Amino acid sequence: MGPDVPLLNDYKQEFFLKRFPQTVLGGPRFKLGYCVPPYIYVNQIILFLTPWVMGGVGTLLYQLDIIKDYYTAALSGGLMLVTALILQMTNLYAREKTVTVERMQIQNTLRDEDEYEFSSCVGSETIKFIIPGKKYIVNTVFHSFLAGVMCGLGTWYLLPNRITLLYNNIGGTVVIFVFGWVTICIGEYSLIINTATETATFQALDTYEITALMRPFYIFVFIAVDLAHRFTVNIPVLEQTNQILHIAFLFLPFLWALGILPPLDALFLWGMEQVLEFGLGGSPMSSNTRLLVMFLFSAGTAIASYFIPSTVGVVLFMTGFGFILSLNLSEIGLAFKHTMISHLASNNSKWSKSSGPRIHFGWREFFFYLTVLTLALIEASLLHHFAGFSAFSKASPQAIVSYILIILLIVMWILREIQGVYLFGIFRNPFYPKDVRTMTVFMETQRRLMKVGVVRRILLTLVSPFAMIAFLSLDSSLQSLHSVSICIGFTRTFRMVWQNTENALLEMVIVSIVQMLLFNTDVWWNRSLDTGIRLLLAGVIRDRLLQLISKLQFAVAVLLTSWTEKKQRRKSTASLITLNIVFFPIVLAFIAVSALLSSPMLPLFTLPIFLIGFPRPIRSWPGTVGATACVCSDTMYYQQVVPSLATALQSALASGSLGLSLPGSHYLCRFQDRLMWILVLERGFTYCCVNIKGLELQETSCHTAEAHRVDEVFEMAFEHQEHAETFSLNHHFGNILTPCTALPVRLYSDARNVLSGIIDSHENLKQLKDDFLKVLVWILVQYCYKKSKICEKLDKTTKNKEGSFPLTQPQAFDSAVEKPRPIKDEDSFSVDTIADWTDDSDLFDLEPSRTRERKETEPLEVAPRTLLSVPGSVDMESAVGTLQETAPEDKLYKAVLGLPAVDKGKKQEVVSLPLVEFSCSYSELLSIPEEWRTAPMPTSKLNEMRQRFPEDWYHFVLSQLDFFHLKEKPSNLLEDITKDKALKELYVHGVLSCCFGLFGLDNTVPAPSHVFRAYTGGIPWCVGLDWLTGKPELFQLALKAFRYTFKLMVDKASLGPVENFKELINYLEEYESDWYIGLVSDIEWQQAVLQEKPYLFSLGHDPNMGVYTGRVLTLQELLVQVGKLNDEAVRGQWANLSWELLYATNDDEERYSIQAHPVLLRNLTVQAADPPLGYPVYSSAALHVPLL
Repeated sequence: MGPDVPLLNDYKQEFFLKRFPQTVLGGPRFKLGYCVPPYIYVNQIILFLTPWVMGGVGTLLYQLDIIKDYYTAALSGGLMLVTALILQMTNLYAREKTVTVERMQIQNTLRDEDEYEFSSCVGSETIKFIIPGKKYIVNTVFHSFLAGVMCGLGTWYLLPNRITLLYNNIGGTVVIFVFGWVTICIGEYSLIINTATETATFQALDTYEITALMRPFYIFVFIAVDLAHRFTVNIPVLEQTNQILHIAFLFLPFLWALGILPPLDALFLWGMEQVLEFGLGGSPMSSNTRLLVMFLFSAGTAIASYFIPSTVGVVLFMTGFGFILSLNLSEIGLAFKHTMISHLASNNSKWSKSSGPRIHFGWREFFFYLTVLTLALIEASLLHHFAGFSAFSKASPQAIVSYILIILLIVMWILREIQGVYLFGIFRNPFYPKDVRTMTVFMETQRRLMKVGVVRRILLTLVSPFAMIAFLSLDSSLQSLHSVSICIGFTRTFRMVWQNTENALLEMVIVSIVQMLLFNTDVWWNRSLDTGIRLLLAGVIRDRLLQLISKLQFAVAVLLTSWTEKKQRRKSTASLITLNIVFFPIVLAFIAVSALLSSPMLPLFTLPIFLIGFPRPIRSWPGTVGATACVCSDTMYYQQVVPSLATALQSALASGSLGLSLPGSHYLCRFQDRLMWILVLERGFTYCCVNIKGLELQETSCHTAEAHRVDEVFEMAFEHQEHAETFSLNHHFGNILTPCTALPVRLYSDARNVLSGIIDSHENLKQLKDDFLKVLVWILVQYCYKKSKICEKLDKTTKNKEGSFPLTQPQAFDSAVEKPRPIKDEDSFSVDTIADWTDDSDLFDLEPSRTRERKETEPLEVAPRTLLSVPGSVDMESAVGTLQETAPEDKLYKAVLGLPAVDKGKKQEVVSLPLVEFSCSYSELLSIPEEWRTAPMPTSKLNEMRQRFPEDWYHFVLSQLDFFHLKEKPSNLLEDITKDKALKELYVHGVLSCCFGLFGLDNTVPAPSHVFRAYTGGIPWCVGLDWLTGKPELFQLALKAFRYTFKLMVDKASLGPVENFKELINYLEEYESDWYIGLVSDIEWQQAVLQEKPYLFSLGHDPNMGVYTGRVLTLQELLVQVGKLNDEAVRGQWANLSWELLYATNDDEERYSIQAHPVLLRNLTVQAADPPLGYPVYSSAALHVPLL
């Protein structure tokens, strides 16, 4: 797609031009796109102005001094309440009137969904169009009541006399009165008539009609400030605020239209998050429930500290609860619950083996936390009680601790920087390993940095918190009690010491340096603020300043790449760049306001048109983390790698190699074709909570272009050449992705090879048949041997109860034994003669169905007889019946495939099943089921194929068995079984029957296409195949043998021929234990990946190139490259995605904002968004990563 692809297609443009005016005005639809009667517009205008009329009545009476101002509010509110109820009742009446008719009508598919047919000015269709009504009766009443209250208070808020008292300006009064009522009319219409779609949309669905409350809420906020000003003593700040807000009140419609003010759900979540983080010292949480619970507990702690009468008690309370609340309390609770359940169930074996979730909390962690808490309480109490409190000076105890904090900050900052591949994201770190292509070399070089990481972890976890507690305990501000500012400031700081140690250390160092510079100066900083509030302000400034820098980097990247990237250069690019330069102060102000509000900066359509997005939680999305994903066949690869990746993140986050990891940080991991997106959700003392998403493996052109750029960025950072400069620059500095480090992760490497020269080699294909017989012999022997072990275990439990023979194989008893039937005359070729032949029962549906019914019922009749058979023999009647049953199939094979004709009256050769008498009684352990050797194969052909049976290999396989599960066995057991000719005959019949089913009677070399079809299970049809597929268990064993044989052929072609039987056994045992050999589409393939089978092999075919391919997955520990993303770039693109899809409904798959952008990684960022806006193939639940 070119850069000038339309931002919105024609249909969406028309839709947007209809929706946006409706949003601006609060709901009236004046642009419909089709002709409607004029009264539709007139009715909407009347309803829009109705609140003004109701308020105007009260205002007029007040201005004439007929009633007081509060009676004015009551009168206007009452009139609006009655009007709102009448309007809602009218809608209910119209809906009930037409409900019967609507059920009877047939939907007109030719009518556009937005079109209505109107019959009169007050007709039912007119009423339903203008007043859609509420879904719930509760909302009907509540919204009507709210409309009355808003109209009454709005009338009071906009009384001309009141406005004149604020400004003493008649012109200003008129402007505020007129446009203020426009604002109220917009809020009333959105609440009671028709709710407009908001540009600030957080939830995809408004289930409970909360959107209608958004605009009234902000109106009430402005009115509340005015009421506070009315009923309080003159407060200059409050009066000035009220004056400013009266002016800002006029601009509310513009703020709503631009989507700057958040919807209520996003507002409350964002508000709790901001207060918890900056007011109470906590961290953003991974879920809404955790956020609410932690907010309540943290607020309760701050409130409780206000009522403690002792200064030592306050310090101990703040220190203890600050430490406790910074822990991962939910996981500790789960650990305690798990421990109690395990203890209670310790005597019950059924529960003792339950595999619960792994909880990283044991006695070691418990004693560690208890020790740290005890030492912190002792340190805080002793320093606060015995150390003298003196004013801050360069020689005071608190100043000495400040020097220590400065040294700690510098040391920890240096230790963190040298952990990553780049210093400051610009210069390559000379201490980082030069090349990461070899795992062993990288890990040996990395050990030095790991030691540095351990030192940093100790400083961060133990040394820094205690140093900061000493700084706080020595502060003189704690001598004064019952101060709200002290309770808030110090409660936050004592919590931050543990919750976010690095930021707390930076804030204390900043405050200490400022204090040293200003300690003798009578300024506002020293005079009016205590240390706790200073630290709070420093924390807010630090956070907003970092956001401002990130937003500026993002804005510059969008602006520059719109011109430097040729594929992003549109016709309007030059004009947009010019406008950004001309209005640079306004653009900078927008960015600053966005940073101040901690809201995303929204680049409209990802063009250099910057708007202020509405504030929202740091997670950006409303749903539960990991609840939804676009699950597909690739999901399993991410499910397998996530536990190992989480373990690798544990050391990386603790050592600091990923940089400053704060809630809201985004990381991108790359390995081969896999892309993993990591979002940090919350951070606390010795733990971090993350969400890991997996992006699609089916790469589109846009996905491929951006993935290629990601590979370039990582390759330049990690595959550093020896002759390169020591401090080489990061040539991709402007990219939103900055490489951090490489992590050893246990995952599958994916290798794909073209098998040309192997699968089409005549020698290989010729050897394939012989190897198949050997592999099948081994598989059948292993199958029977393993089954004998199961039978031995079952026999021990049932021997005394049922009196069954100890060496009887259940498979022989469970097999269906059919009654003997007379062989039909060979010339009577009819449906009865070929009853066993069907082709999905299409042509001969009735007869085969009857045959199947008979086969299903007959075993019930003959089952008692089969139990009387003697071990080591086969029931003769059953054998005859089986023999006779093969005649019709053989007749069909002769008739259809044109075998040589046989003279009439001459008996056809068939495979006979004589009575099996084993020379060794233990041979029954390895006996294959009798129906597995009843293939419809002529005796002459069987004798001819018998020569191909690998007898030496058969004897060698038997000699490798141990029979350890048999307690009493003769010393020469293996020798006797090997010499048992009857057992050998069973395997000859069984193996050759499978070979006949897969390859037919022809002795030709199979073609590569035949081999591919046989591998995939789509074997070309033959009579033997019908017989083989009728034995599902045998067919699966034969298919498994064929796949093993094909893998053996590939290995022999790659590694060399097999020297002896022992080496062949090793190959097969390795296939059985360490490999899954099958198809990518198999369910077993997915299970093997999740079970972490060491190796997986699959055969495929590329129809475009016309070649056969082999795919090998190898489980090993490999290096995954990790880079940090610009947080604000991600949030900004997600904000645009939310606006574009939820408001503009621009879901075009080829839209401009989803096209590849190698610097912004736009396509990958869209993929990583939560569904339904994004489409990650995997999204984990919140993963709690311990950092202890």
